[in-house]
Amino acid sequence: MAIRTKKLIVLLLLFVFVVAAIFGIIYSTKQLYKTAYPKKYSQSIEKYAKEFDIDEDILYAIIKTESDFKPDVTSNVGARGLTQVMNDTFDWIKNKLGDSETVYDDMYNAEDNIRYGAFLIGYLYEEFGSYETAAAAYHAGRTATGKWLKKNEYSSNGVTLDTIPVNDTRHYVNKVMKSFNMYKKLYK
Repeated sequence: MAIRTKKLIVLLLLFVFVVAAIFGIIYSTKQLYKTAYPKKYSQSIEKYAKEFDIDEDILYAIIKTESDFKPDVTSNVGARGLTQVMNDTFDWIKNKLGDSETVYDDMYNAEDNIRYGAFLIGYLYEEFGSYETAAAAYHAGRTATGKWLKKNEYSSNGVTLDTIPVNDTRHYVNKVMKSFNMYKKLYK
């Protein structure tokens, strides 16, 4: 075999190795990101996302941001479960759902908590028309978000928040939307 042919074979093998390594790195990176952005509780999340007409990825993003998929967590202000439902919000949702069975302690139960969180996200999405604004309302409340939308310094059109005036809420919305976009990208 000529030296030129051997060099060509070596270069071809090197090229194949480099391409395989690149695909291996891409695959490994995607798997690592899927570990960081899991789809736990998928059966319940898909069920309630469909029932309340929301994108399941926003529900995953809210849960990732709120509790990192830990159903038994309680925040320092008393919010409970995967979607971190507060007691007064629980009562409001319970009334809206006409639910006479569920009690606040059930917010540690993944199925019940996902149902309540999905209802709230769906309600806010329907009210505000975007997941970003719904996430702001989820964190800061409907009243505060509605007031921000009425101020030109925060909303140029009364529909979209151009600026979120509270740092914690702005940070929260950024985290939720980053997670939402990661779920879209990883699981398409």
